[in-house]
Amino acid sequence: MTTAPIRTTPAKGAVGTAHTRVEGRDKVTGAARYAGEIPFADLAHGWLALSTVARGRVSSVETAPVLAMPGVLAVLHHGNAPRVETDYIGILGKPDPTAAVFQHDRVPHVGWPVAMVVAETPEQAREAAEALVVRYEEEPHDVAFSGHHPGAYTLDSFMPAVTEKGDLEPALAASAVVVDEEYTTPEEHHAMMEPHAATARWDGGRLDVVDSNQGTGWVALELAKMFSLDPASVRVRSEHIGGGFGSKGLRAHQVAAVMGTTLLQRPVRVVMTRRQMFSLTGYRSPTAQRVRLGADADGRLLALEHRSLSLTSTVHEFVEPSAGVARVMYDADAHRTANEVVRLDVPTPTFMRAPGEAPGSFALEAALDELAEKSGIDPIELRVRNEPDRGPVSGLPFSSRRLLACFREGAERFGWADRDPRPGLRREGRWLLGTGTAAASFGAGAGPSTAAVTAEPDGTFTVRIAAADIGTGARTALTLVAADTLEVTPDRVRVRIGDSDFGPAMIAGGSMGTRSWAWAVSAAARELRERLAPGADVPPEGITVRSDTSEAVGALAKKERHSFGAQFAEVAVDTGTGEVRVRRMLGIFAAGRIVNPLTARNQLVGGMAWGISMALHEEAIRDRATGGHYGADLAGYHVATHADVPRVEADWIDDPDPEDPVGIKGLGEIGIVGAAAAVANAVWHATGVRHRSLPIRPDRVLLADTGAPDA
Repeated sequence: MTTAPIRTTPAKGAVGTAHTRVEGRDKVTGAARYAGEIPFADLAHGWLALSTVARGRVSSVETAPVLAMPGVLAVLHHGNAPRVETDYIGILGKPDPTAAVFQHDRVPHVGWPVAMVVAETPEQAREAAEALVVRYEEEPHDVAFSGHHPGAYTLDSFMPAVTEKGDLEPALAASAVVVDEEYTTPEEHHAMMEPHAATARWDGGRLDVVDSNQGTGWVALELAKMFSLDPASVRVRSEHIGGGFGSKGLRAHQVAAVMGTTLLQRPVRVVMTRRQMFSLTGYRSPTAQRVRLGADADGRLLALEHRSLSLTSTVHEFVEPSAGVARVMYDADAHRTANEVVRLDVPTPTFMRAPGEAPGSFALEAALDELAEKSGIDPIELRVRNEPDRGPVSGLPFSSRRLLACFREGAERFGWADRDPRPGLRREGRWLLGTGTAAASFGAGAGPSTAAVTAEPDGTFTVRIAAADIGTGARTALTLVAADTLEVTPDRVRVRIGDSDFGPAMIAGGSMGTRSWAWAVSAAARELRERLAPGADVPPEGITVRSDTSEAVGALAKKERHSFGAQFAEVAVDTGTGEVRVRRMLGIFAAGRIVNPLTARNQLVGGMAWGISMALHEEAIRDRATGGHYGADLAGYHVATHADVPRVEADWIDDPDPEDPVGIKGLGEIGIVGAAAAVANAVWHATGVRHRSLPIRPDRVLLADTGAPDA
């Protein structure tokens, strides 16, 4: 075998330069295979049958007629399915029992998995599943969510449920200006392009699962615990993922596929339909948020209260922590925040892009805009006067906080100085025009990860890490980080990801993925570079160095670590038809060192486009009579399309994190934060009417214009 000497002359820095996705050609040509299209010999197909009642018990599953249908191999249900373990603590706490399918006869919501048909083809499985007769003992249900539900209670989650300091009521009474309003957001769904899909098989005594998920190690460990297996005997692979946004963790389809392959001893694939995803893969809970602000005559906050109510299922607790955003953004002598939930007969919500911050920023930033209006102070100037120097609740110093720099840069580029603050004055034909702004923040954390970097005998390098590229461009970013650390060009680096056998690594979530993985990759690459003698030959097996960042990440000093941003929007409103059009948006962000400007801008623009969708379109509505959705598909659930997304510009200011080896903070989620509030504030500026409930539908604009109550 020929060998090539290690190049020691530094290459031009790759980090910070625009680079197309290293797997881009494979994706656009179809060479990249996704979980639902990888071929396996002797593959069988499972199809889930879901409950049609919102609460009750399964009284019978009439399997005999279905088992006689062509190609049908088995019907799994609560009477014959393997038992699984759910009394354990996983990476994210106790598992949602929705994933532990077919364990009992209880039905807690419409769309609960009651059976799975396994057949030779997906068409046979679907036909049989739709023919399966399941009888129920139906019970009364409650799916009605409101901000005044009597069953509400506070719930700790990844943050304390309640924080408070000072005496709120006297501070409000002493305030020259007070805002006291309720803001609501609806149920929203992830709707990523690739549905959830998994194939399970036993291979040489090991469980091998090919999946679409946000963390192969996460899913592998959950499956090992649930099926009482040695973690070393479970392998999960997820190389290409068509979007995740928080929902692609452990779900019913992986567990059902493992049950199917265990029963039949052949590979079993389960792919969800778009309609099934509306009940089985999580969603963002609706929220009802009360914000009370009290300020002195100069606009300085004396009192701040942010209370948020969300819903959860009757089988699992999950809170949308919308009040958490106030714990970072603004301070007051009297400061109280609370996250509450109410149990209803609905599926369990889950993490969705910027959980808590996306709906929470709408309420808080809209309330700040109302305070600015009442105080007669420019909205940006109001934020300047209320800029904290430490964490409002924690009291910890900020690692960096360049929010005001974002506002200064954004205001200049957007033309904010030319804005007449009075609402309802600018008109262009039938359109009323307005502009609005809002602040954004999102946590900048890091999770322990391991990585391995190998110097190959041909002069190239291979990086192995159990990262998940859910469309963010993480694979490309890690290529650039490795290349710079090794002091070689990116074409000499191959990054392999999405395999639990590569060892523990942070999941793709919380805007922590790329930062956590880059830390591990750079650590391994740096040690490898130091070990390689200049001009030395590499043995046939290569030279490998493995890193583990657990100690380094654990040693980080306690600080408030966040990315920040300033959102700007211009809208046009036709009060005759109720139509709202966003004409342009600008977001300026301080989000650490930008590894790849090309994919970074894509992430930010995508988040801002989602903010437009959140402000004007997205709304899942439940039928109180049946407990199910109206239009559980992308025809009934509206998302922004090309015609709805105008000129959206995203840019950033210099903000490297000095305590991160690459300088990264994270930007996958901050693009959506504050975007809906900026649009809503612009609609007020255009019309003089406040919309405190999302989405701002045409009928709501028309009703508001006539003075009627909010629809």
